[in-house]
Amino acid sequence: MKIKELLNYTIVDFDNIQVSVYHIILVILIFFILFGLLGLIKRVLKKAVKKGKVEAGSVYSIYQIIKYFVWVFYVIISLQTVGFNLTVLLAGSAALLVGLGLGIQQLFNDYASGIIMLFERNVKIGDIMELEDKTVGKVIFIGLRTSKIETRDNIVLIIPNHKFINDNIINWSHIEADTRFDLNVGVAYGSDVELVKTILLDCANNHQDINKNPKPIVLFKDFGSSSLDFSLLFWTKKTWRIEPIRSDLRFAIDKSFRENKVEIPFPQTDVHIK
Repeated sequence: MKIKELLNYTIVDFDNIQVSVYHIILVILIFFILFGLLGLIKRVLKKAVKKGKVEAGSVYSIYQIIKYFVWVFYVIISLQTVGFNLTVLLAGSAALLVGLGLGIQQLFNDYASGIIMLFERNVKIGDIMELEDKTVGKVIFIGLRTSKIETRDNIVLIIPNHKFINDNIINWSHIEADTRFDLNVGVAYGSDVELVKTILLDCANNHQDINKNPKPIVLFKDFGSSSLDFSLLFWTKKTWRIEPIRSDLRFAIDKSFRENKVEIPFPQTDVHIK
């Protein structure tokens, strides 16, 4: 009898809400059961990754979705267990929710975008993304409201999820393994254009991270206002290292131009006085 009396002992008694020791124990018990269930699901998904049945990025998305649904379910069950009437609660707070919704609609937009990202999986952990402002980074975390990308400078940026859905972004990881990039250079009028082409191709072919197939290409783009404009097109698998590769090319091209007396002109304007 003492145990029964202890379990039925009321801790909170307010209006129609009565919280007893039994309710508290039940809520805690449900928490540990669901926590253990999530751990079991996580282990099963990890085994599936090791066996090669599922991608690691897919497992993360699946687990995040399951986890959110489980904890929402836990909150609802817990509230009902302690006596909250959710129907009455939602009906009574409808006007408040409308007002809050107008004020924090961007927040809801981020949450909705996060759910879309997890379901569609257009963005996964490890993907290389280029944002609208040309920021390039690797996705290291996808949350329900925000995600994190790590830039080439090892800076972690926290990005609202709506940017991945609403903005025009480039997912380099969806591009083929061999990605094409370019490097533009201008030389002085009167330069030997065939020599310029040879120098650019040699610099590209001598770089270890630039593919030999497809071969680099040089395009004579335009007769500029101060220079003859060329574009060196090349392919590489090292998309994450593209800026160091471009830097190496610029060093090599500048050195070779100096050795071969090819000038890179300053911007200039000719004024003719009659």
